[in-house]
Amino acid sequence: MQWRVKVGADEHTSAIFESALASPSGTLYICAHGAGGHMADQGMLAVTEPLRRRGLDIVRFNFPYRERRASLPDPMARLKECIVAVAMHARKEVAPNTVILGGRSMGGRAASMLAAESFPCDGLLLLAYPLHPAGQPGKLRDGHLADIKVPVLCFNGTRDALCRRDLMEQAINRLTGRWTMHWLEGADHGFHVLKSSGRSDGEVLDEIASAFSVWRSDLIPGPNGPSAP
Repeated sequence: MQWRVKVGADEHTSAIFESALASPSGTLYICAHGAGGHMADQGMLAVTEPLRRRGLDIVRFNFPYRERRASLPDPMARLKECIVAVAMHARKEVAPNTVILGGRSMGGRAASMLAAESFPCDGLLLLAYPLHPAGQPGKLRDGHLADIKVPVLCFNGTRDALCRRDLMEQAINRLTGRWTMHWLEGADHGFHVLKSSGRSDGEVLDEIASAFSVWRSDLIPGPNGPSAP
């Protein structure tokens, strides 16, 4: 199902709703792309398909700058405005029981900032959270994390150049038990592993889907979960 979603007063963007490939759970994941990607890039498709096989409905969408075919990301305020617009449209169109926000890298960061501002959602699923710019571990993007009140599941690779493990663990150790951190051994920022690791990218993606299923069963007990706010 394809949508045109109004963002602000003067722009529209593209979004697509994909139903679960397994028995639907009533849970919708609104998944934002990373800075260099778009809603249909290989990384987005690769990570969302295993989640759909676990019963998750998915919404993918373009940020306005990608819809204009620009390469420079929109300001953070505009990124957040777009996620809000897509989330509101999705609630109206599919009426999910549960809404999880998140996405890859920059998209997940924008979603986490919305959650920190109390935008209603039931949880966050963050894929390769960009804790700092590549090569600049002193510029941490963790100031808002303590304000997030919903459960969080965050995946980062141990070779992620934008998320040094010791710095991330220091950041989340200051948070309450609502943050679940899952390290993907040998994976980089794009969730790719070296051939010498002995496993494949597909196995990494399956690990993400399996860990999500466990987290979701703890987050939302029962077949339908709580009503979305």
